[in-house]
Amino acid sequence: MDTPLPTSPLPTSMPIAGHIDPVVTARDITARADGRVDLLGLPRPRIAEIFAEAGLEPKQAKLRAKQVYHWIYHRGVTDFEAMTDIAKTMRPWLAERFVIGRPEIVVSQHSEDGTRKWLLRTDDGHEFEMVFIPDADRGTLCVSSQVGCTLNCRFCHTGTMRLVRNLTPGEIVGQVMLARDALGEWPKAGQADLAALTDDLVDDEGGYSPDGRLLTNIVMMGMGEPLYNFDNVKGALKLVMDGDGLALSKRRITLSTSGVVPMMEKCGEEIGVNLAVSLHAVTKEVRDEIVPINRKYGIEELLQACADYPGASNSRRITFEYVMLKDKNDTDEHAHELVRLLRQYNLPAKVNLIPFNPWPGAIYECSTPERIRQFSNIIFEAGISAPVRTPRGRDIDAACGQLKTSAQKMSRAELDRLAEEKQAALG
Repeated sequence: MDTPLPTSPLPTSMPIAGHIDPVVTARDITARADGRVDLLGLPRPRIAEIFAEAGLEPKQAKLRAKQVYHWIYHRGVTDFEAMTDIAKTMRPWLAERFVIGRPEIVVSQHSEDGTRKWLLRTDDGHEFEMVFIPDADRGTLCVSSQVGCTLNCRFCHTGTMRLVRNLTPGEIVGQVMLARDALGEWPKAGQADLAALTDDLVDDEGGYSPDGRLLTNIVMMGMGEPLYNFDNVKGALKLVMDGDGLALSKRRITLSTSGVVPMMEKCGEEIGVNLAVSLHAVTKEVRDEIVPINRKYGIEELLQACADYPGASNSRRITFEYVMLKDKNDTDEHAHELVRLLRQYNLPAKVNLIPFNPWPGAIYECSTPERIRQFSNIIFEAGISAPVRTPRGRDIDAACGQLKTSAQKMSRAELDRLAEEKQAALG
């Protein structure tokens, strides 16, 4: 007789989240106070359309859009004066009407292990985060898709924040652009306009160079649920994958969802990137508690959507993320049930075991190293890869949402001092 799996009662005071899909006003550009239009995040046809609306005749608008698009994504240029193949008389016309933006840096942190985290701000004053994690053979940028989140996952700090709005394609791809700025990964011919970068942004320590391409992978695992901002995430990732854009292979991009089942097949068909699923539990009771969207789309429905995900194969496995919570989801029985479920749905799977990174107010604790190791061994012995993710950035506010919360606690004087230090670094 099978041993029953340990479960936990559902807190009666917990709000039920994820039952209603959030309806957020769609926008592809955030309005700026100076009235100029930010071109970052727009595809070439849209840039050409905007140029035509501004007064260029269609043929010229199309040509200028092609030129500007190249300078934005191949050169990393943010100043129209640096676009040397555009007539000098045209450059002021462009600068008066348009801008090639970057998210504003509010706070940046650099961990002893090389992990870097930025708190960024949109043109309309909303804050979000991105994280860069360097490893021996790759550099991964963790990108946000929303300001806040609607899902209220109990272990996630971002889940304590209300959803403010979706990020635009420009604000999403802007995180990738900003990371490339920071790592010096643009062709040198396009570096003139980057001279204004602050010392805390440019990194001299890691031997980074445009030839070395430290930024090799992107994961949509930052703040927010990417599949609740599908169109904007798709638009941003199309620019990242475009051979005439940032030209990063779709095999190096992973999108993580908490389980928005109706959008998963659409994601595979229309974006085609790798899929990661925030599973975190193998029973309805526990997953209902810690990942409330499970009450809308249950484990069986979610795993069937994984089995149906376009392009999934042994060479392109689905990653299942599993945060290790002490006495909640970490027993041997849970590990055996996870193996059973993955086999039942015949899933080409990899399980990422994530030691919980505590944050102030969290109600959970991290499983012990011994318990995590035993959990991993059970899955490995079943023939399924189950590496334990090495905790990164624990000397900084590395968990999703922590840096934003820390910054909100800072006094106005402290933020002003940081701004003054940044200005002083500019000389």
